[in-house]
Amino acid sequence: MILTVTPNPSLDRTYEVPSLDRGEVVRARGERVDPGGKGVNVSRAVTAAGRRTVAVLPLGGPSGALVSELLDAQGIEVAPVPIAGVTRANIALAEADGVLTKINAPGPELSAAERELLLETVRRQSPGADWIACCGSLPRGLAPSWYADLVARAHAAGVRIALDTSGPALLQALRERPDVVKPNAEELAEAVGRPLVTVGDAVKAAEELRELGARSVLASLGADGQLLVDDAGAWFGAARVDAVRSNVGAGDSSLAGFLVAGGSGPGALASAVAHGAAAVRLPGSVMPTPADLDPSAVTVTAEVPVDRVLKEPAS
Repeated sequence: MILTVTPNPSLDRTYEVPSLDRGEVVRARGERVDPGGKGVNVSRAVTAAGRRTVAVLPLGGPSGALVSELLDAQGIEVAPVPIAGVTRANIALAEADGVLTKINAPGPELSAAERELLLETVRRQSPGADWIACCGSLPRGLAPSWYADLVARAHAAGVRIALDTSGPALLQALRERPDVVKPNAEELAEAVGRPLVTVGDAVKAAEELRELGARSVLASLGADGQLLVDDAGAWFGAARVDAVRSNVGAGDSSLAGFLVAGGSGPGALASAVAHGAAAVRLPGSVMPTPADLDPSAVTVTAEVPVDRVLKEPAS
């Protein structure tokens, strides 16, 4: 079982539009409403892969009730933490050329009692978990050290933990040695405080995160592929993608693919790349099923192309 923790979940509404023109009436060609938040997306992807997951998340108000209903309809077990505030609602505008514009609300502020109840709910749900995936931004009321506390409690319970966050929350959690951290290129650049121009730059940055405490680093480099850096070395994975429909949740799908494949080594990296590549070919934040995966389009190698210039250098 994979337990996910989403401190700042959302109700996500995605519109497919031909183009985004400021000041004009834009008529959507398609619309989706999905439960959102990075950890929620990991649970959705794990479920789509045919594995059991439990989603821990604070929920409040009508939007929180709808998030719970949508997850239940997808067969996902929810361990809700009731809060006085209202779960945020986000909007994404997906243009025909693949450009995505997102409007993310800040989310509610959690009280001290709600903060502790969230940690206690994770503790109660941890027995039997193969992994705990802690993902996304922290809502108001949670200090940057909150993830560090959660990592420490997970390890005390003997459970491996994967962390997908950024900024001070990521840096403070590193001291508790999370088993996997999953930054994208921009988050990796922010963590080391310098631009990343080549794949080699990304490898060096990942190695620095390991020196700070991360046991392994799974880094998404966008269209360039993904890196895995751990005790055994570095691997580079990439996939052929003919057309991108939406990249909403693609990184979360990758993390799910990595964890359901064991969470270590080149085989898990290949699964992460396959899941991410499948996700971008689907509308909105739809998560891929095994039928959507194309392992033949994935390559994983220990010969990392360190001199390759990133298509979208991160700064």
